[in-house]
Amino acid sequence: MIVTGACDFSSSLSVASSSSSSSAIAVSPFNVSSLSSNPKFINSSSTLFRSLSFSLIHHRNSYSRRSLRHLSSHTIHRNKTQFFSKPSPRTPPLFTANSTAQRTGTFVEHLTGITESEEGSNEANDFGDVESARNDIRNVATRRVETEFEVRELEELPEEWRRSKLAWLCKEVPSHKAVTLVRLLNAQKKWVRQEDATYIAVHCMRLRENETGFRVYRWMTQQNWYRFDFGLATKLADFLGKERKFTKCREVFDDILNQGRVPRESTFHILVVAYLSSSVEGCLEEACSVYNRMIQLGGYQPHLSLHNSLFRALLSKQGGGSLNDHLKQAEFIFHNVVTTGLEVQKDIYSGLIWLHSCQDEVDKDRINSLREEMKKAGFQESKEVVVSLLRAYAKEGGVEEVEKTWLELLNLDSGIPSQAFVYKMEAYSKVGDFAKALEVFREMEKHLGGATVTGYHKIIEVLCKFQQVESAESLLKEFVESGKKPLLPSYIEIALMYFDLGLHEKLEMAFVECLEKCQPSQTIYNIYLESLVKIGNLEKAGDVFDEMKNNGTINVNARSCNTLLKGYLDSGKQVRAERVYDLMRLKKYEIEPPLMEKLDYILSLKRKEVKRPLSMKLSKEQREVLVGLLLGGLQIESDKEKKSHMIKFEFRENSQAHLVLKHHIHDQFREWLHPLSDFQEDIIPFEFYSISHSFFGFYADHFWPKGQPEIPKLIHRWLSPHSLAYWYMYSGFRTSQGDIILRLKGSLEGVEKVVKALRGKSMECRVKKKGKVFWIGLQGTNSALFWKLIEPHILEDLKDHLKPASESMGNDGEAEEQSINIESSSLSQ
Repeated sequence: MIVTGACDFSSSLSVASSSSSSSAIAVSPFNVSSLSSNPKFINSSSTLFRSLSFSLIHHRNSYSRRSLRHLSSHTIHRNKTQFFSKPSPRTPPLFTANSTAQRTGTFVEHLTGITESEEGSNEANDFGDVESARNDIRNVATRRVETEFEVRELEELPEEWRRSKLAWLCKEVPSHKAVTLVRLLNAQKKWVRQEDATYIAVHCMRLRENETGFRVYRWMTQQNWYRFDFGLATKLADFLGKERKFTKCREVFDDILNQGRVPRESTFHILVVAYLSSSVEGCLEEACSVYNRMIQLGGYQPHLSLHNSLFRALLSKQGGGSLNDHLKQAEFIFHNVVTTGLEVQKDIYSGLIWLHSCQDEVDKDRINSLREEMKKAGFQESKEVVVSLLRAYAKEGGVEEVEKTWLELLNLDSGIPSQAFVYKMEAYSKVGDFAKALEVFREMEKHLGGATVTGYHKIIEVLCKFQQVESAESLLKEFVESGKKPLLPSYIEIALMYFDLGLHEKLEMAFVECLEKCQPSQTIYNIYLESLVKIGNLEKAGDVFDEMKNNGTINVNARSCNTLLKGYLDSGKQVRAERVYDLMRLKKYEIEPPLMEKLDYILSLKRKEVKRPLSMKLSKEQREVLVGLLLGGLQIESDKEKKSHMIKFEFRENSQAHLVLKHHIHDQFREWLHPLSDFQEDIIPFEFYSISHSFFGFYADHFWPKGQPEIPKLIHRWLSPHSLAYWYMYSGFRTSQGDIILRLKGSLEGVEKVVKALRGKSMECRVKKKGKVFWIGLQGTNSALFWKLIEPHILEDLKDHLKPASESMGNDGEAEEQSINIESSSLSQ
């Protein structure tokens, strides 16, 4: 049979049971909105109906090919009225953003807190979301290039034994899991050919067992007789993408590219939608990459809904990636929409203006150009646009433009968002009028019934900048009494003001008060440390430094070390200065040039050479930490030649353990991090990258050999207590019964090695597989033994959070937090 990639397998044909003497074939309606009226397409679609009308296992001799061809042709002509010709580039799309039943929040709702109830029914805000792009994939068939791949029918095979074995495999393969499936196929290696494996893969896709079809496909690619099949790869990628299995879809997509072929427009479209449908970190960046290739490599003209969906995702994505990158991508989308003659909707203009207003250096000419284009298109400037303008003018201190824009905002009579007050305060701060900024803050309180957290942060920052001590202290007290949080940014501003004014006693009081009301912060500790060094209280400064060093949540950095080193050198405490110097060499911190000159003189007296920070080499502690994190799911990205590798440090925002751990890991691998990952201490994101380096090749080869997580064969040698501790902190948790659960991804054989290694340390464990993840449970006395082994390496702030309860001794409970039942059966059995 001939399977045509241009049609949608998801529109399946239902075949009656073979037990009936006169089997009827019922054809369900196509789930397609727009198909080509080209006769060539009709013929290939007819062929697909022919091929799918057969049951791959049972209906070998039920129908004659002539009657089937007659039925398929009749079906196509009967449904021909449902088909539409290809629309011209300027034809309005069949499915627009307004067709969505429920829209998501716009970018200004994220920025200013404007709610839908405030806006009323604003149709201009309804532009393409992911659902409309998903629906419009049906229209992509109008621009596909026909490609067929051939699958012979069972009755066409000359050998009876081959027909029987193939029918048996088609029945067995979908019923087995991955490992058993591979073993089953390996057992048939002697007789299975590419045509046979393709037949099985197509059969799985007909049953909508697309993951099984992918496993068969992946097994095929590893055989020495395999030859690339573009049609099969395309159809498999499309199916996987429609099920939102973007990782597997991307694998097949990359296979097509690696063969020097350009994927079809449908494959590009489906993969972008699959990425946009996921909330996994990094998917937006991947969606942008595939979209750009779609246009630049394939030369395709995507449907309007795809442009709009990606644009909406860029506006709503606050974290991950820089706003500058988002702006470049948004401008590229805007350019594509304009050049292909598609309708530019109002929110495209509004969103672009907002993104421009977010930049550090605002391009006012571009903003004015967009406003002009918006007016020519007949759109009036909404509140979102006016607020964006207010933000842009405030950054440059354009008070006159801000006041003019403020009047426009009042004339809209739709309420003033809280951020507008903040922007106005910032504008007056730029010109040095702190009194007017304070006046705006009071207007905010009156208008909104109370100031917002952002409002307090801004006005305290302004007053501290102009060293208005009494006013700043009064507002901080008011802020604390309001019960609003977070307070930390305001305490940092107050502490900096005290330091600049030499009010060290007040700074100490603010520091103590901050520790009582806020989470420990490296920044506030550094300010206090500098204050102690400046007044010459080196004993207390040393104690504070040791407290920072021993607390994994705070830790020291280059700033802390240089501050204390300067204090010791200036006061002649050479022995203590050498200790700080040794620590800085160990952590590979840069020493400030003036301090280096003093160290050179001091150490030369002892005939010691001042050494620069050590060369790039992972320490024993860093290696063990990496092993633990990689077991917990840390990712490694490699270049195509696999000559250099990059580690992606990713942490969950909703995890208390990850909130503490990310600061510690950022400091632990500071010298290995990408320059763009050199963030301020208190705003370390939940995702950052290492530099690309060949030193990570060992870990890439053992833990991510083919771009997928794997458990090394020698893992039993590397499971040190230090590694186990970081594995537990990164991807483990304590159950409500006090037991310990560890998360692990990899092969069954790899999990067996880990279990045996734990048993070698006198710990029995139970294992449960859920999807592609294994959960290893340590219960009762085993959890107590595990904790005793790793406790010295657990961060202090996480010990209470992760320590197994004493009641867990002998308790065989369930891991309720993840709804995972740890079974008693062992993997090794």
